[in-house]
Amino acid sequence: MRAAVLHEIGQEKLDVLDDVEAVGFGPGRVRIRVRATGLCHSDLSAMSGVLPQPGPFVPGHEGAGEVLEVGEGVTRVKPGDRVVVCWLPACGACPACKRGQSELCLAGFMNAGTPNFRRSGADIFGFAGTGTFTEEVVVDAGCAVPIPDDVPFDIAALIGCGVTTGLGAALNTADLEAGSSVAVIGCGGVGISAIQGARLKGAAEIVAVDPVESRREAALRFGATKAVSPDELPGAKQEVTAGEGFDYVFEVVGRSATARTAYENTRRGGTLVIVGAGAMDDHLQLNMFELFFDEKRILPSMYGGGDVVRSYERTIALWRAGRIDLEGLITHRVPLSEINEALDQMRTGSALRTCIEI
Repeated sequence: MRAAVLHEIGQEKLDVLDDVEAVGFGPGRVRIRVRATGLCHSDLSAMSGVLPQPGPFVPGHEGAGEVLEVGEGVTRVKPGDRVVVCWLPACGACPACKRGQSELCLAGFMNAGTPNFRRSGADIFGFAGTGTFTEEVVVDAGCAVPIPDDVPFDIAALIGCGVTTGLGAALNTADLEAGSSVAVIGCGGVGISAIQGARLKGAAEIVAVDPVESRREAALRFGATKAVSPDELPGAKQEVTAGEGFDYVFEVVGRSATARTAYENTRRGGTLVIVGAGAMDDHLQLNMFELFFDEKRILPSMYGGGDVVRSYERTIALWRAGRIDLEGLITHRVPLSEINEALDQMRTGSALRTCIEI
């Protein structure tokens, strides 16, 4: 079958091959025919080594498709079912799951060290234990979440990561108050979803911050009340909050420099939500006095900060009701053979979300 493979960490181009085999099928596992997958910035981060991932590997973790085959003991899905790929399935039995924090379950990471593919006798991993830049993938049954038949594969793919992460940061992690002031730093697909979440919660002012003009324009279409470049953020802070700082600031880049900017633009007693996934050696510096004196809450948000399956269901309900726009997030659609062109578009910021149609 066809799959896009990164041979070595640090390479910028993927090799689209037609002799890759999906492996690992057996009890408790599901074989999926991937129909659509989104290109997330986390895929680029894994390719560059910012996020830890053994190689060689097939990127992609934001996918949807049809179940081809189920292993012994699998009861939630059956062949022919439409599913979204969940890269962080909950086991339901660990301490985090029992506390109601299933997004912190580590069971899914246990599969990340097991190869999902093979080529010419050599093992190939799947990103985050999945790997959706491929025609077929074998995953743990918990990774195959059934979806209604009226949800298109491209929309379902976005729900698999970016939309759930951004919406959840606003709805679950921040649980922001109506009438509040909000700034969102980084307005790709995840940032735009955070903006939509802030709008849903009734934020009075939503300032989108991004260096790319097309993303700023998109943010206004999705509910931002103002869109500025990073250099213009101080002026927006003065205009919107009289210099006090925003009630909520979402950092959706994953870098210490932008996290520090986000902290400085959060008002005293306000809330900073860290959404971006960054590198382990990139350290955010805060002094002990400002932590005590400013009383700003710093809330990391992992995969939307809530039960993932419940978040999927909520997102579908909001989409059906016309409360959120998911179709508009997809600015580019390309076949798997054009994946490298799509990667370049992501790097330049010219795409909110690219759908790889497989």
